[in-house]
Amino acid sequence: MPRAILPRLAVSLTAALLPALALADVTVGVSISSTGPSASLGIPQKNSMAWLPESIGGEKIRYIVLDDGSDPTQATRVARRFVSEEKVDIILGSSAVAPSIAISEVADESQTVQLAFSPIELKPGRGEWTYRLAQPVKLMAEAVAATARANGVKTIAFIGFADAYGETWHKEFTTAAGANGIRILASERYARSDTSVTAQVLKLIAARPDAVLIAGAGTGAALPHTTLRERGYTGPVYHTHGAATKDLIRIGGRAVNGAILPAGPVIVAEQLAPGNPVKAPAMDYVGRYEKQYGPDSRTQFGAHPYDAGLVLQRIVPVALKQAKPGTAEFRKALKSALESERNIVVSHGVINYTAQDHFGFDARGRVMLTIDNGNWKLLK
Repeated sequence: MPRAILPRLAVSLTAALLPALALADVTVGVSISSTGPSASLGIPQKNSMAWLPESIGGEKIRYIVLDDGSDPTQATRVARRFVSEEKVDIILGSSAVAPSIAISEVADESQTVQLAFSPIELKPGRGEWTYRLAQPVKLMAEAVAATARANGVKTIAFIGFADAYGETWHKEFTTAAGANGIRILASERYARSDTSVTAQVLKLIAARPDAVLIAGAGTGAALPHTTLRERGYTGPVYHTHGAATKDLIRIGGRAVNGAILPAGPVIVAEQLAPGNPVKAPAMDYVGRYEKQYGPDSRTQFGAHPYDAGLVLQRIVPVALKQAKPGTAEFRKALKSALESERNIVVSHGVINYTAQDHFGFDARGRVMLTIDNGNWKLLK
């Protein structure tokens, strides 16, 4: 080959490689409910995006963060933009159940892995590409029922959100309660946006239950509890992990003292035993978040993006050995890595996804707490 041609050939090869290099970034689409009824979940998640890794395995990670407004229709539009325009390799989110379910439909259609921040339940045959970073309701419901039984509860009344979160909790707790010899005497619903639940609470009290379970999330979990106390109910009140935020204490005040609820270990990171594998990432997240946003600002939901970063650090290097980012092969390799990597330790527990189990959590992903004079206290 004549020497004069070599420089021209080198330039041509460099130009030809540019598109491939541009595709080397791992692109992550993040749908968060930073406005709308689920903003109390989404805002701490948006705050926590600051601690996701900027690069993994030598590849830059590019994040595209959009607000779905807590709306499933908007979440669908966001997800379609991710897969059609941005060509993302993976989707994170959403914050709440309904928009997360909407995103799962697009994830299945496009064969793009979704790491949901919400414990969504999907119809049989759906959700092949959806994995959860929130603990399954079943795991938490079993802990609530077992704790209630240990506390001598034989009958309970239920009030929950009139949406997928409330219905899932009702379904799973009904099974868990039955297994623990507890009867559900009454069941009521309320909307996330409701400002009064007096009518529902009066029906619950009339049933004369030993205890009440409230299946709400964020700030919306406080209303039934305060109403119960205002109407003279003095029995124990249980909550779900969706209520594991200081907003419950801030809004409920003294009325919520003594409430019992399940939560991810990150909520009481400092109280975890030294040998608990979850303690290190939990303390790391809490230290970062509360340095930035103040003491006791952590929530059950805010840690999910941080945990997504820990999961990405495990699966991206594995997938990079199989294919390049920006391709269908890479998306499939991410899915395969999720199901083959074992004991992924995050701030909320230890994850072992399989083809059959897209939650991946075991009992290390839950603790039982009570509210003791305005603070979380780990129940032994």
